[in-house]
Amino acid sequence: MSTLKGKRILMFVDHVYEDLELWYPKLRLTEEGAEVVVAGPEEGVIYNGKNGYPCRSDAAINDMESSDFDALVLPGGFAPDKLRRDPRVLQLTREFHKDGKPLAHICHAGWIPISAGIMKGFRCTSTPGIKDDLMNAGAEWVDQEVVVDRHQITSRNPNDLPAFCREIIRALE
Repeated sequence: MSTLKGKRILMFVDHVYEDLELWYPKLRLTEEGAEVVVAGPEEGVIYNGKNGYPCRSDAAINDMESSDFDALVLPGGFAPDKLRRDPRVLQLTREFHKDGKPLAHICHAGWIPISAGIMKGFRCTSTPGIKDDLMNAGAEWVDQEVVVDRHQITSRNPNDLPAFCREIIRALE
């Protein structure tokens, strides 16, 4: 059954992404019938995950338009620390937020919406390593496997991926 047929999802990638946090949602959402586009700083480049698993980018971040997608899913790892310095990443993240489209982030990926200035007043979770960053950005941080607050879906780490993906799918159905 393809519950997400016709849905398009954008993900960002850069070196040292968390392997499972990119691949599990990408494959799970594809399995549900969605088209998942993984955009990196450059199109067609192989980016290596924290654990060495490669991901070839489908597209360049600068070529992406939020209006072409139904949701944004941000994997963690250390890639978000680099990606949050890219003005286009922040602009796209703000556009998904402004349009109320599902915006999912897991583990360290919360750094991107923090830098985009969109966390104030949201209840969320993350790895405890960025708890203070989220709270300083005005979010209410809780220690739960998944938190859904309006259009934002957040989880802590790879162990939470089943619940994380379940809520992303629910938000897109």
